[in-house]
Amino acid sequence: MSPTTDASTAPSCEYDPSADFQGDVNVSKALPTKKEVQQCDDILVFDAQGQSRPFKDLHSGEGVAARQLIIFVRHFFCGNCQEYLRSLTQSITTDDLLSLETPTFITIIGCGRPELISMYTDTTECPFPIYADPTRKLYDTLGMTRTFELGSKPDYIQKSIFYTTVASIMQGLKSGQHALKGGDFKQIGGEFLFENGEVTWCHRMRNTRDHAEIPDLRKVIGLDLEKPTPKKRWSAGLQKLTQKGRSRSSSSSFGKKLEERKERRRSRSNSKTGGNKAPEMEEKKALLGPPMSPPLERPSAERFSRDSRPSEDVRPSADFEKSVAPA
Repeated sequence: MSPTTDASTAPSCEYDPSADFQGDVNVSKALPTKKEVQQCDDILVFDAQGQSRPFKDLHSGEGVAARQLIIFVRHFFCGNCQEYLRSLTQSITTDDLLSLETPTFITIIGCGRPELISMYTDTTECPFPIYADPTRKLYDTLGMTRTFELGSKPDYIQKSIFYTTVASIMQGLKSGQHALKGGDFKQIGGEFLFENGEVTWCHRMRNTRDHAEIPDLRKVIGLDLEKPTPKKRWSAGLQKLTQKGRSRSSSSSFGKKLEERKERRRSRSNSKTGGNKAPEMEEKKALLGPPMSPPLERPSAERFSRDSRPSEDVRPSADFEKSVAPA
């Protein structure tokens, strides 16, 4: 990695023929050292309102997520970087970031003036915070370079180079007095993943269209890692629970119930093969509960008519005979 330069020796915005390359720029793939990260900590970045804060507050400040993916874009009128942010926000949403086991967030930094951040946010519809580093000290210290080389067309760009170039020119014209405040046109950026104040992964652009591809970013932050389906998770959990239950089945209620259920199943299989039916009968009795008292017998019509006839031994009284005798 190239040595860190002082602000006084930082690359200027003027045209430098020696900075043009035929093909991709050779950039370092090494992670920034701890010393280089510390040199970046106190460099000021600006929000859309022009308020400044040290760079370290973006990746390790109070209330900041444990992991910060910081994306450095080119000038604020670059149509290629705008296409990149549109593709990024369609593929990685804030809900996706919240679903990760390790809290992760994304921050965007451009090399233009903070007055253009609002325009840039509206154009890209980016939901992530955007800051400006107009001095480009962060770019220089973290090893990003400058070039006009286009490189091959990446997957994240859906529009033609003609469209993005015209759109970039129109944005500059519409901005009026801010047309020359978008940033250094030759500056290219990169992506850096910060964890606990250190860079654990990075990608530096080799040309003006060489941002890290979206699928690669998803894998880096853990969105596309293979996760077990709900059925697999349930099966794995049941297997662990069963293994634990075997070791303590004699003392836990869960183990006792599991053993009773296995015993009942064995009893049923024995009864089907001609074995002893007593356990099965005992199980049925336990399920049915205590026997119920027999229902009262309902008398039949014949019995009712027979029982209702007067007995032959019963004779009418003398008074009754006198009352019914003819006069």
